[in-house]
Amino acid sequence: MEQKRVYEQVGVAMTSRSYAEYERMFMLQTDDLKGKQVLDVAGGASSFTTEARQLGIEAIAADPLYEKSPGDIDEHGMREIELVAAKMAKLTDVYDWTFYGSVAQHKAGRIQALQRFVVDFSSEDAGSRYHTAALPSLPFEGGSFDLVVCSHFLFLYEEQFDYAFHLAAIRELLRVCKPGGEVRLYPLMSFRTEEYTRLNDLMRELEDSGCSVQKKEASLPFLPNSHQFLSIKK
Repeated sequence: MEQKRVYEQVGVAMTSRSYAEYERMFMLQTDDLKGKQVLDVAGGASSFTTEARQLGIEAIAADPLYEKSPGDIDEHGMREIELVAAKMAKLTDVYDWTFYGSVAQHKAGRIQALQRFVVDFSSEDAGSRYHTAALPSLPFEGGSFDLVVCSHFLFLYEEQFDYAFHLAAIRELLRVCKPGGEVRLYPLMSFRTEEYTRLNDLMRELEDSGCSVQKKEASLPFLPNSHQFLSIKK
């Protein structure tokens, strides 16, 4: 039997994704979010926050990465982008390239998002929207955000973070979400491209605590089995 070919990852990767990718991962409607408070958790050096704010969305971000200087993040980001491109070049037949086009185009998009982030992170008032923090503890008052998003962290690193961590992390995301607000998580799978093994247990616990929990269709075809995000309404 042929061994399953998967993306190899040691430790938590730094990412740099664009607003367009967030739109597709989380099925965001820009007009509906204008003037809303949105939190991106574990977004790394993604350009989501700066692009969203340019569109009139009150976005901020939280990540342990923000303890680093802009120059260090830029250097780290470029190393990560080169490493990712090299890994993907060996797995081109595994992925759906409908959105990204090719490894080269994927890499170019990552570089552009990183550069946008670094420019914004270098500004004098960057501390008002980029907060150094790591789950399961966030430095925000309860009920602060209309929407909280977290991509490519929870579930993806199933082998590194146990069920208790996942539950505590999601409860913290819900704590900082406004009543009637929503938490969205993407994707629902591990690096083995299989659904998080305890997703049903997690959904039941959240439902028992009074949340409305649903798997919903995303529109970023790329990774196998990455066609859904989790919607948790408080």
